[in-house]
Amino acid sequence: MQMNSLGLIEMTSIAAGMEAADIMLKTSEVQLILSRTICSGKYMVLIGGDVAAVQAAVDSAALTCDYALIDTFVIPNVHPDIFPAISGHSGVDHLESLGIIESFSVASLIEGADAAVKASNVKLIEIRLAMALGGKAFCTLTGEVAAVRSAVDAGAHLISQKGLLVNKVVIASPRPELLSEMV
Repeated sequence: MQMNSLGLIEMTSIAAGMEAADIMLKTSEVQLILSRTICSGKYMVLIGGDVAAVQAAVDSAALTCDYALIDTFVIPNVHPDIFPAISGHSGVDHLESLGIIESFSVASLIEGADAAVKASNVKLIEIRLAMALGGKAFCTLTGEVAAVRSAVDAGAHLISQKGLLVNKVVIASPRPELLSEMV
């Protein structure tokens, strides 16, 4: 199965979230990446596959479970750094500068992280999704200061268009101890 697209549905209800996961898997040939409860009693389902299959799966679940829908996305041609950053295995072993983007929703954060790494020559360190974060999400990235600033601005702009940006920060010369706290 080709994994060039990523889709997500974020629900206000755990039961609706499980129903959405089942619908997505029955609708199209997609791979389940994450399906779990997230803070503040929400549920998220993250899938991958080819663009048409992911779009059909997300659309079908969103239509059926619209009463509990918070947000959805389909990202065609997702940046390859997204997958290891979600799993916490990015392979980053030192920090040049550090960028952090924080959002009120999982969906908007992943979209923002994808926009960030596509906008500039940076490396995603981690995408942390709403566990022990009160339903918020954040990503961290590293690279040269100007590149990180450009990437953070691009990701934060996309998130702020949805009204879900919490904060964005660029640290020019972070202490190396910060890396051990991220992954």
